Amino acid sequence: QVQLVESGGGLVQAGGSLRLSCAASGRTFSTDAMGWFRQAPGKEREIVAAISWNGGNTYYSDSVKGRFTISRDNAKNTVYLQMDSLQPEDTAVYYCARRSRVSYSTDPSRYDSWGQGTQVTVSS
Repeated sequence: QVQLVESGGGLVQAGGSLRLSCAASGRTFSTDAMGWFRQAPGKEREIVAAISWNGGNTYYSDSVKGRFTISRDNAKNTVYLQMDSLQPEDTAVYYCARRSRVSYSTDPSRYDSWGQGTQVTVSS
């Protein structure tokens, strides 16, 4: 059974940083693309960043480009999201997702497994 477990969320002041982690188990992680999504209250789930199976290709939404960095360690079956210069509008529940393809997608419906989410709250 595929499992994804996020950690690293919390409360931070504007301008601060957080690093999210997503530990994967249950199938060969190194051949799967991964994505980070977020959902704020009353809003749809949106993509934040995505990474191909070997980290060779990455994607960032315009709202986080230059502030967030996605990376992965296939030896540890873990994907990370380094979030710098956080702003109140980054407040949301952040989810990692797994796609059983080597290439990522920006469409959440293209992902096969989801974590339970971790809350990120940025105070002004």
